[in-house]
Amino acid sequence: MPQPYWKGYLKLSLVTCAVSMSPATSGSEKVRFHTINRKTGNRVRSQYIDSVTGKRVKEKDEAKGYDKGDEDFVIITDKDLDSVDLDTVKTIDIEKFAPARSVEWIYLEKPHYLVPNDAVGEEAFAVIREAMKSEDVVGVSRLVIGRRERSVILQPLEKGIVLWMLRFSDEVRPADEYWDDVDGKGDPEVAAAVAKTVKRETRKWSARMVGDPVQDELLSIIAKKKKSAKKTSGGKKQASGTAKASRPDNVVDIMDALKKSLASQGQKKKAS
Repeated sequence: MPQPYWKGYLKLSLVTCAVSMSPATSGSEKVRFHTINRKTGNRVRSQYIDSVTGKRVKEKDEAKGYDKGDEDFVIITDKDLDSVDLDTVKTIDIEKFAPARSVEWIYLEKPHYLVPNDAVGEEAFAVIREAMKSEDVVGVSRLVIGRRERSVILQPLEKGIVLWMLRFSDEVRPADEYWDDVDGKGDPEVAAAVAKTVKRETRKWSARMVGDPVQDELLSIIAKKKKSAKKTSGGKKQASGTAKASRPDNVVDIMDALKKSLASQGQKKKAS
């Protein structure tokens, strides 16, 4: 179980309990690439450069700045940020509810799992969860994450609660702007034929439906290149006096190999 991302309190009227929150999704299993120096095979380190002097900025001199305009900034310190005292920093206070089916999916941004943080609060947590279940509603509240107050909804799920971070209303573009000129009607006969296809291909939802074939191909290519690199080295030890053995040139060709692999798969499908 991963370390909690946030700890605080869940409150509904006079009922309060300690809770912890962890992200419900993870990208850590995805293949990630580092930028390297092609000549040496060493990782490249990034650094901040002053846009005017061109000199490197030391970490102790880095600061947050609000742009007043014309590249004139107001410097904001950590002390300034810490002085913003909001109740929502440590408490998720549910003040209102909405029918569960009324929340538009486009506002849902990121899910987190909310669980009781101690045995004492388990009963209060269960009471809040079951009350929302019985009324088929979600709780609406606010929470400070990363020094920014976010709107959230709390959705009861099995033994726990899923807390969804919400996009702000000004971040969601009205759909009518894009669909005003779209013909809302279709040929009834064609629609009926397509509906049969939809019905025939409908399956019970499964996580396997959202697998990542590109990820699988990447892992396969990486495994082959690791095996190839071992054969190339032939088990020879690194010569004394050299800082690091040179790496094979093919380590930078993963994306090209992936494209070729996916293209060949597409040709096989067409042939079949």
